[in-house]
Order: sequence, then C-alpha cells, then structure tokens
Amino acid sequence: MESALTARDRVGVQDFVLLENYTSEAAFIENLRKRFKENLIYTYIGSVLVSVNPYKDLEIYTKNHMERYRGVNFYEVSPHIYAVADNSYRSMRTERKDQCILISGESGAGKTEASKKILQYYAITCPASEQVQTIKDRLLQSNPVLEAFGNAKTLRNDNSSRFGKYMDVQFDFKGAPVGGHIINYLLEKSRVVHQNHGERNFHIFYQMIEGGEEDLLRRMGLERNPQQYQYLVKGNCPKVSSINDRSDWKMVRKALSVIGFNEDDVEELLNIIASVLHLGNVQYGGEEGNACITSDTQIKYLSRVRCRTMPGAGGLMSPLNLEQASSARDALSKAVYGRTFTWLVNKINASLAYKDDSYKNCSVIGLLDIYGFEVFQHNSFEQFCINYCNEKLQQLFIELTLKSEQEEYEAEGITWEPVQYFNNKIICDLVEEKFKGIISILDEECLRPGDASDITFLEKLEDTVGGHAHFVTHKLADAKTRKVMGRDEFRLLHYAGEVNYNVNGFLDKNNDLLFRNLKEVMCMSENKILNQCFDREELSDKKRPDTAATQFKASLAKLMEILMSKEPSYVRCIKPNDSKQAARFDEVLVRHQVKYLGLMENLRVRRAGFAYRRRYEVFLQRYKSLCPDTWPNWQGKLADGVATLVKHLGYKPEEYKLGRSKIFIRFPKTLFSTEDALETRKHGLGKTIAIQAWWRGVLARRRAQRRRKAADTIRRFIKGFIYRHKDRCPENEYFLDYVRYSFLMKLHRNLPKSVLDKSWPTPPAALTEASEHLRKLCMQNMVWSYCKKISPEWKHQLEQKMIASEIFKDKKDNYPQSVPKLFVSTRLNGEDINPKVLQYAVSVTKYDRKGYKARPRQLLLTGNSAVIIEEAKLKQRIDYGALKGISVSSLSDGLFVLHVPSDDNKQKGDVVLQSDHVIETLTKIAICADKVNSININQGSIKFTLGQGKEGIIDFTPGSELLVAKAKNGHLSVTAPRLNSR
Repeated sequence: MESALTARDRVGVQDFVLLENYTSEAAFIENLRKRFKENLIYTYIGSVLVSVNPYKDLEIYTKNHMERYRGVNFYEVSPHIYAVADNSYRSMRTERKDQCILISGESGAGKTEASKKILQYYAITCPASEQVQTIKDRLLQSNPVLEAFGNAKTLRNDNSSRFGKYMDVQFDFKGAPVGGHIINYLLEKSRVVHQNHGERNFHIFYQMIEGGEEDLLRRMGLERNPQQYQYLVKGNCPKVSSINDRSDWKMVRKALSVIGFNEDDVEELLNIIASVLHLGNVQYGGEEGNACITSDTQIKYLSRVRCRTMPGAGGLMSPLNLEQASSARDALSKAVYGRTFTWLVNKINASLAYKDDSYKNCSVIGLLDIYGFEVFQHNSFEQFCINYCNEKLQQLFIELTLKSEQEEYEAEGITWEPVQYFNNKIICDLVEEKFKGIISILDEECLRPGDASDITFLEKLEDTVGGHAHFVTHKLADAKTRKVMGRDEFRLLHYAGEVNYNVNGFLDKNNDLLFRNLKEVMCMSENKILNQCFDREELSDKKRPDTAATQFKASLAKLMEILMSKEPSYVRCIKPNDSKQAARFDEVLVRHQVKYLGLMENLRVRRAGFAYRRRYEVFLQRYKSLCPDTWPNWQGKLADGVATLVKHLGYKPEEYKLGRSKIFIRFPKTLFSTEDALETRKHGLGKTIAIQAWWRGVLARRRAQRRRKAADTIRRFIKGFIYRHKDRCPENEYFLDYVRYSFLMKLHRNLPKSVLDKSWPTPPAALTEASEHLRKLCMQNMVWSYCKKISPEWKHQLEQKMIASEIFKDKKDNYPQSVPKLFVSTRLNGEDINPKVLQYAVSVTKYDRKGYKARPRQLLLTGNSAVIIEEAKLKQRIDYGALKGISVSSLSDGLFVLHVPSDDNKQKGDVVLQSDHVIETLTKIAICADKVNSININQGSIKFTLGQGKEGIIDFTPGSELLVAKAKNGHLSVTAPRLNSR
C-alpha cells in the first residue's frame, strides 16, 4: 500500500485514513474520483472496503489475481474484494472464529456482483474434493436461480436485487466449503402486480416467455409475447438491451439441475409462475358490489396448472365490488409468488446442507447482501423497513468498529481515547420500542376494531411520538418545512439524513392478509409446492399472524444476533452515476451515497486516534534504508529497530506511539514525508545497485576460478588414491595429507562430549601414536573444564555423594536407590531452615527402650549436636563429641542406632531411630559429627545399650516386605526386602 503513496497526487490514497483533510467530504469524494478515473475502483477506510461500480469489465478478477491475494497480508497489496475475502478466510482458519462480510449500498452499486466475486474466490482458492466440488457448484449456481426469481430491472439497475440475502458458507477443518444456508429478507412482492414506468417484473417471467421451449409454453398456456400479460406491461419495458432473457433461461435451467431440482420440481415451479401470469389477466365484471369473473380463458389455464377451483369461477358471484375483487386477485398473486420464493430458498438450503455428522463444528463465513439506505421522491412502507434495517446495521457497524479499534489499542498497550460519535440508538428506539415505537403504533392501528386508516395511523403517531426530536409531520412542522411536506407524510431524521414517508398503503402492506377462502383454495391445490406453501394448519390457527413490520423486526433482531456472534468485515458499494455509463462520475449522486452509507462518520471514528498502523517488521523492512543504523539489516529487537529509525527521521513524540508489535502514526503527513524521503533515497540507492552489479561480476569470476581449482584438486586426489599404498611421493603426497587432515577434522567434529563418553575415531596407521596423545589431552581438558564449571552447591552435593559412596557402596542394600536422588537440607514439608543454625532436618521414628513403641519425632543437626524434638519440644540432645558410633544394617530398612556413652547421665542409653532417607540422614550425621569412619554396617543383628547397664538387640532378617515389631524373645525384629543382589 505504501508504494502507491508516491503517485497519490494522480491516483489518490488507497486508504481514506491517510487523507490529510479527513473531515472534508469534498476531499473524500475527490479521492474517490481520482481513483475511479484510473480504474481503481477499490479504496479502504481502515479495514472497510469502498467499491465503486465501474459499469464495465475490468481485468482484475482472473485466477492470477486470486493467487496474488491468496494468503497475503491485508495491506501488502492494493485494495480489492479478494483481499477482504482472503482476510476473512484466514481469520476464520487461524483464529477459529466465525466471520461475516456485510455488503451494502444502493441499487445498482454492485452488491450482488461483490457477493458473487467473493463466492468465486472461495470456489477457486479453497481445497476441494469430489463432494466439496459439488457444494462449490451449488453455491455458485444458487446465484442465477435467486437472481431470476428475486431480481428485476429498475430505473437504477438492470439487475436489482429486490430482497435482502444473508448466506452462510460452511467450511470443514481443512478449510474446504462443505455447505451453506440462505436467509432471505423482505421480498418486494408488490412488484409482481405493479411496476413503475421503465421497470420490469421479476426476471423469471421474461426468461420463461423468451427462452421456454414451445412444448413448455403450450403446456403452460403461455404466448411468447410479454405484452399479452397485465403483470408484465405496466412498466412498458419488456426488452432490456443489457439482458439476454433467452441465454439467462438456459443458465437458470442448468443451475436448477446442478442444485438438485428434478424435472417434477421444475415443472411444478414453472406451473406456479405461469399461474401468476394467468391470474394477472383475470378480468371482472358485474353490477356494483357483485363482481364476477368474465375471462374464462384464464380460468381454463389456471385449472390446467392444477388449481382445483377459483372463487367466482363459472358465473359464481362474490360479495365483492370490482376494486375489492381486483385487490383480492393481486393479493393472491403476491402471496403465491412470495411463498414460492421462500419455498425456493428452503429447497436450495436443503441441497446446500452439510450432511456429514463426523465434523459437526464447522466454521462459517456469512455474506450479507442487503439493500442500502433508500430515499426516493415517493417513499412508502418498503423504504421505511429498508431504512430501519440500515439504522440497525449502522448501529452495529459503529459499535463493532469502535470495539475493534479499542481491542487493537488495548492489545498493543496504547491508551484508548474515547471517540465522540452520533449514537443512532435514539432513532432505532423511535422505530422499534415496545408499545411506543412506530411499528407498535402501526400494529395497533392494524389490529384495533373500528375505522382504522392510514390517516388515523398518522394522527396516532403525532399523539404518541410527536415530541420526538427525530420525528416531524406536516401538522407539527414549522412553516418552512410544511412547504416540502404533504399532509399525509411523516419525516424521520435518520443518521444519514431526512426522509419523508407517505403513509398511504402503510396499513394494507403491514397487514399483508389474504381472504380465508383464497387460502383454502391454495391448500386444496394439487401442486405440491403450493401445498407446502399454504399449510392447512395455518387455517386452523385462530391466532392472527404477525404483521409484516413485526415479522421484519423479528427477523432483523435475529440477523443482528447472527452478525454480533461473528467477526465482521465490510464492503460499501457506490454507483458513480444513474445512467450506468462507464467512466462517468456524478459528484452529486456520489455525495448522496457517501452520506447515506455513513462513510464520513466511519472515517472520523477510524481517524479519532492514529491514521496509520503497521507491524514492526513491515515498517522496518520498507524504511530501513533511511537510517544508517538500520541499513542494510537490523540485528536487534524489531521494536528497538523501529525506535532507532523514527528517532533518526525526527518523529515528534505526539506524532507516533510504539505498541507491543506495531507502530502507530497519528498524522498522514508524517507518513507522506517518510515516503517522500524513501523516494529520494532510492536515487542514491541506484549507485549502490550499480556497484553491486560490478561486485557480482567479481564474485562470478572468482567462482569460475574456484571451479578450475576444484577440478585440478579432484585429478590430484584420484591419482593419490591410486598410489596410496606406495611410499610418499609427488603422486600421493596430496592424498596422504588429505587423509591426515580428514581424520583431524573428523576428530574435531566428533570429540567426546563428556568425561563418560569413551568414543574416539579410528586413526589411519600413520597417526596412531599422535591419536593416543590427543585422546589423553582431550580427556584431561574435559576433566579440567568440568571441574571448573562446578558450582559451590553442586560441589557440596558431590562431596556428600562421595562420602555416601565410601560408607555404603556394596554394603547397604538400598544404597543404589539413593544415588540419583539429590541430598537436601530439610525433609520437613513446607519448612525452610536457617543454614547458620541448622545443618539438616528430617522426620524420624524413635523406638522406645521399653517395649519398642514407635513415636514420631524430628531429627535436627546443628553445628555441634544432634537434637531430637517432638512438635518443637526438645526431647533429647546428643553432642557430637559424645557420639561413640552409629550402627545400621546391611538390608534395605531405614533403622539405625546412635551409640552414646553408658556413663553419660544426660543420656538414657543408645537411641534407635528409623528414617525414610537413611542414606542421606547417616551421611549428614557423619559429616556434621565427623564420624565417617564410625558407621558400622552390620549383618544379622545390632546390640545397643538400654541404660542402667542393660543391653538390647535388633535382629535383621530378609523378607518380602518391611516389618518392625517386638519379637517374643524381647528383641526388636526387623524384616526388610532385598532390593539389589550383591
């Protein structure tokens, strides 16, 4: 991205956050215009992609382009729809978090095309198998089907989506697309029965008439002339130069087959489409208040498409006047088409459903292709719903943008500065608040008894929300506003601007009801699709169905819930002109969309802190040549390198901040001056490049010389090998020297790693004596190095282990088990000792002189005595000078005897103790008391003094387990298992 800054005067900046005058709407639009003029239709606002419809094919969607963006950092390449798609895909794969891409804009701005490009990108770049390829094909082929049934030619767009669409693409753990699901919103059903001048009905009607086979049209009772059908002539636009209905028909038929529709499904579906056209041609006559059907031809064809009966058929009279009968007919047509469209979406969903239960937790990328903010000369119920949807999306967008910004700042350790912005919650509440919002008031008027009308609805609004700051009517407005408002209008001050809504038709469109007898007819149809669309349970349900606005509000709430659970990306689509001409940029129209898309608000939020942020490695790699300390390579920490670089460039403290992994630059001019310095530096680097070229030539000549020398060496080596067994001579001296050198180098690489490693390479015969000398020197050096590296603590440990080895090796059965265990200064859990006071502390068991009863004690070794205590209470002290000796058995038990003088009045005889760490304990006593040579290791038994001249005996016998008990002969009997054979 930074590389394009040098051409910013001609092509603008690739990211609007780098606009110096970012608060200027004129500067924003001028940047769009510059880029559009150069066929650069994509621009970022941070991570938001702004896309301008070029109205022509650009060669930027090839497989090569896809590969260019695949797996590449978002800002490393120029803005593109593929960058957004790839960034969402990589985030889903690496962070294991569901993603969504929100695509919005006016009709004709390119939302549907953007959605297609994203799906095509995933279809081409994601892993594939035979099953995955089927899903990929179905995902792609769902587009032409939904476009045929849900898109139409409008004044603004020849292929305008007349419904909102949210599609989930499911990916398995390998990152392959394995399923999908579509949710549709607010199909414009009114288009089925009425189109404005210059507009058309849904594409499928024209496609079937233009492209359908003769046999199909004959079965459906259709003529190949759209002018014959009332529902197709109101817009007076049967043909469109940019649309080939015949070709599109073939594409739709193929797509239906790929998705999984069988011939019966297609026949039933087309029957319904034909029936809608025939319904539109039904004519009524009769006296006032008693309308009857006068067009028998349509009834005949309607019966052919297997509707068993029609109300009023064959002269049957209905209690409706002509206007009511026509309204009922149109309501039925809209209901049939709307419900069929919902059935179609459900059928597509069934074909896209992920059926493999082995991987239930799929990752998801959602695509939201939904109508942008709409402001027409005449705005009705549909625009009210659409703009309410955009208010909710704007609220979500600002919240998530601020949240994303705040999370990035916190992750980088940068202080978050609160951002002032317009919170449009007040407008959302005005529309949707329970009991007091516009939707609740509209529903109340629709449901209340009495003469409710659109005007009473308007009056109720004035009474309930008339004091709201964002609501105005003709009655409540000032004199200036009344001049531009009708008496049947109300105005909402949306986040994007003011919109006047005409209330005429609000109640009817919100009710969206069918006469009960018409529902009964549909339920009796032999057409399977109609049977599924009109459920009999619906007739038996006494509860009135929700109104259109309430249903839309509920579905919108679910959509917000879905979007909040995912990591969002945004694509904002703009159309440059109303005439669909390439290279034409209408500033007034573009300014209108910039306002209604909330792009300036978005930019202001994004620029509230720092305009530019990049990872240290990216910033340093690009600009390192501007600082002598960082050129050509920085060897230290990346953060230190960036700090050194910006200091050299003279950045002021208020111009930047260094985060944990990124640099944040507050002002675009700081970045521009850096980029300009780099451009100047490149000219100086040109000389360097020339020198490098000359040096590469020098290196190439040296390589050639080395190759010649290598060939000569190989020849000498081969000749030496041939003469290797002869006395030293010119023919073999090089080879013999090499053999000696080779041995010494091999020895150098394979020297023993420790004093315990006895390996040594076998020398050639001429070096046997030298090899032995080297081996001895090596061993001496390793011993010296090892001793030098020993710490005082480790040395003390080894000294203790050496003493233990001298005393117990090959004498005490459990000595080998003690060797790998380090000796410690205390065995009392959780208690540290002061080495100045105590040398060692351990828990022991003391056996009484009378009865040999076992008692838990602690043995403490001080500098001059061994102390036996019980719970901090002194029980016995034995001065080391008074210690005559120590006795222990040769078995694996832990008993030992401390012998003291029998004439010592302070002592009551020898002390019999048991320790779980007997080797460690006795070694410590031997060192502290200097009694290394006074430890007796006995076999069979140990005699000890009980006091008062009496003597006790401990008998030791090998056994299967350790047992200590008083024997019948009065001795202390100890049985211990053998752990090692000697």
